[in-house]
Amino acid sequence: MNAKDPYAKDPYAKDPYAKDPYEKTFPPFPPAPGRGFARTWWGHAWLRALEDSALDGQQVKQGRRYARSGAVGAVSVRPGGLTAVVRDPDGTAHRTDVLVQEFTEAQWDRLLGLAAAESGHIAALLDREVPPELVEDAAAAGVELLPGIGDLDPRCDCDEWDHCPHTAALCYQVARLLDQDPFVLLLLRGRAEAGLVAELEERSTAEAEAPQSAADAVVPASEVYASEVYAAAADLPPLPPPARLPDAPGQPPTLDTETATEPPGLDVDGVEFLAQAAATQAYRLLAEALAAGHAERAPQPGPTMAQDAVRLTAQAHDLRVRSRLSAASDRDRAAMDRAVLAWGFGGAQAVAVLEEDWAPDRASLARARAALAAAWPDGADAGTESDTGTPAPVLRRIRARWTEPGGDRQLRLGREGRWWPYRRAADHWLPAGPSSTDPAAALAALDPEEPEDAAG
Repeated sequence: MNAKDPYAKDPYAKDPYAKDPYEKTFPPFPPAPGRGFARTWWGHAWLRALEDSALDGQQVKQGRRYARSGAVGAVSVRPGGLTAVVRDPDGTAHRTDVLVQEFTEAQWDRLLGLAAAESGHIAALLDREVPPELVEDAAAAGVELLPGIGDLDPRCDCDEWDHCPHTAALCYQVARLLDQDPFVLLLLRGRAEAGLVAELEERSTAEAEAPQSAADAVVPASEVYASEVYAAAADLPPLPPPARLPDAPGQPPTLDTETATEPPGLDVDGVEFLAQAAATQAYRLLAEALAAGHAERAPQPGPTMAQDAVRLTAQAHDLRVRSRLSAASDRDRAAMDRAVLAWGFGGAQAVAVLEEDWAPDRASLARARAALAAAWPDGADAGTESDTGTPAPVLRRIRARWTEPGGDRQLRLGREGRWWPYRRAADHWLPAGPSSTDPAAALAALDPEEPEDAAG
């Protein structure tokens, strides 16, 4: 077997090139410049699994261009994987696979049971629709029908270890297939349409004909007293006590085996750093979960993969690790330094404000103007002072950024409605402090501190 064969490392893995009796081949799509790749919500979910997993955003963008240009050939779909030939602009052909985990028999039993229990689910599938209620109920039962982060396993003979332009192009074309026929997704998970529909109908018929037992009988609500339900709660066992927060994050095992050789391509220092960073992050999240009032706080969205690369870079001291994180998140060294600076002022929200140039809608813009008017009630050009003692500035807005004409001060409005101070340094604007709900207070962070009077 070729030493470069990506499947050689696991001789027991299923051969992705082996023919499957359930394999179905779809003809290639013609070039479609400017056309979106997903119209349905499940098609968009498929693309999110690709775009949120890929470490190199440029590879994904290039794959999208390949798909638009018609570089993807006929797509073969089988249980557990996709195969297509994808051509580079110079005509070089690459055999490309994307592997997806098949469901176990137990998982199929749970999914089919849920689908058969609602006649509307079967009708929707036959109409080439994926009912969101089925996906949600299946996920609650431990069956993730739609792929998530890391579930699309790329394999390509171009020797890239992550998603390359060829595997990305294949995923984009498959999003179009899923729009047209969601049974493609079910085939990937292990069942062909004909057998699947037959089993669903059989289960649905059997459930309708099954005699109802006394235990399953529905008791009319008028016969259930609230006092009985309340009394039954006393029979429930008490909840276990919350976990105790350890004194410090755990220490992952060392990977330095003191052997003469290491697996090719393995960066031991990088892996050890990631393991320690994961332990530190887990400790922080557990501390937040055990803090008083945590259950009453609204959940906050986590950082994207590109933003999380900034968090890791802020913790890394090894220049090699920092360089790899910068490259993986499509940033040069200077851009990553700016992002790390922003992270220190406000985490993922601050990085989003640094890197996103968004345009507020009418409602957001109205709230921003109201905040500015409250901060400087006599207007930005009047030379009055705000409650903070800061002279009213002259600011010019472009999208969500209010800049002092000819000056070095700027306010940026975040999507969450907070104001972030920025200062010009050479050719770039740099974050200069934490955010505030008051634009005057945010701008005051940019004013130089007056020296204290030594005489008292």
